[in-house]
Amino acid sequence: MSFLYSRRVAPWLLLTPALVLGTIFYAVPIASSFYLSLTDWNALDAAHWRGVSNYIVLLTADPLFMQSLVSTFLLAIGSAAVGIPAALFLALAVTASRHRAGWRTIFWLPAITNIVAVAYAWQIVLDPTYGIVNRLLAVVGIAGPDWLTQPGTAMLSLTLVMAWMTLGQNILLFSTGLEAIDQAVLEAARSDGANGRQILWHVTLPLLKPTTLFVLVSTLISGMGAFALILVMTEGGPDDGTMVTALYMYRMAFESLRIGRACAVAIILTVITLLLSVLQLRFFGRDSDASA
Repeated sequence: MSFLYSRRVAPWLLLTPALVLGTIFYAVPIASSFYLSLTDWNALDAAHWRGVSNYIVLLTADPLFMQSLVSTFLLAIGSAAVGIPAALFLALAVTASRHRAGWRTIFWLPAITNIVAVAYAWQIVLDPTYGIVNRLLAVVGIAGPDWLTQPGTAMLSLTLVMAWMTLGQNILLFSTGLEAIDQAVLEAARSDGANGRQILWHVTLPLLKPTTLFVLVSTLISGMGAFALILVMTEGGPDDGTMVTALYMYRMAFESLRIGRACAVAIILTVITLLLSVLQLRFFGRDSDASA
């Protein structure tokens, strides 16, 4: 049995559970979805081969799908643009605090709270009549809008809530990155006469680039796949203004029973997300290597 511990066999034995589970729960469903995307299956009758017609219709003759892609990009990019700087600022404050463990626990709560409960809670907070946001605005004489039913504020509200949901995880990641920075480097900068702002911009942030890259990629992936939050809070309204691609796919599959076309949507969204991740890794990863 000693051959089981050899360098050739042991790694494969250790990888086998992950490979088996990955094949069952990832590779097989993706392959099945790709096959179904080439059919017009409605879940009730036999699937009929359609080739790439589902993709052609989506990309050239379905304005709602293209609108959903735009809304998805706005949500993902907006939540990253708001949430990542806020998480970095709070991580700096938490790392410098004596009660960092307690603060991390508090900020981590949104990440482990059921997303449907979060959506209902924010519906109450943003309620135009009884919500705390409009009540606070009324104190200073401002008539608050109906945040979730007006075209100008619905996507903004969802973007801020999405940024809030990813805040805890990103704070934890940034805090871990900050604590991993060699203190000797910071002390050397101080001894050379650098002040706090200079250390932050020229030492801390460059050393945090690998962490920032991971946070950016994970935040954008979360935004690209957002579904339950939008389903509960706005249902894609008003006037499909918050119809993201995942919600469009859900309605295509379970309301219109166009499973084949819904699978084509899933494949397109997966490819776009993958391409975005690869581009970020190549661009920011190269920049990080150069700075290192």
